[in-house]
Amino acid sequence: QVQLVESGGGLVQAGGSLRLSCVASGRTFSNDAMGWFRQAPGKERQFVAGISWSGGSTHYANSVKGRFTISRDNAKNTVYLQMNSLKPEDTAVYFCAAAPTYGSVWQRGYNYWGQGTQVTVSS
Repeated sequence: QVQLVESGGGLVQAGGSLRLSCVASGRTFSNDAMGWFRQAPGKERQFVAGISWSGGSTHYANSVKGRFTISRDNAKNTVYLQMNSLKPEDTAVYFCAAAPTYGSVWQRGYNYWGQGTQVTVSS
């Protein structure tokens, strides 16, 4: 059974940092692109960051560029999202996802999803 399991969410003050992790199991994802999305209450799920299978290419939503960093460790089947300078508007459930190709910012480009982890940023 293929699973993506996120962890690392929590409550943090504005200006603080969190690091999210996403561990894949059931098969290797070392040949897949990976991404992070987020969904705030009452809003649609939106793209946050993506990374190629090798980790050599990354792309970000404009709203997080310069503050968030996506990385991966294929030996551990794990992808990370380092979030710095957090703002209240970053509050959302964060999801990791796997895609057959790199570069998509749309949910339909991803075929495996985790259950999400809550990030709450207080002002």
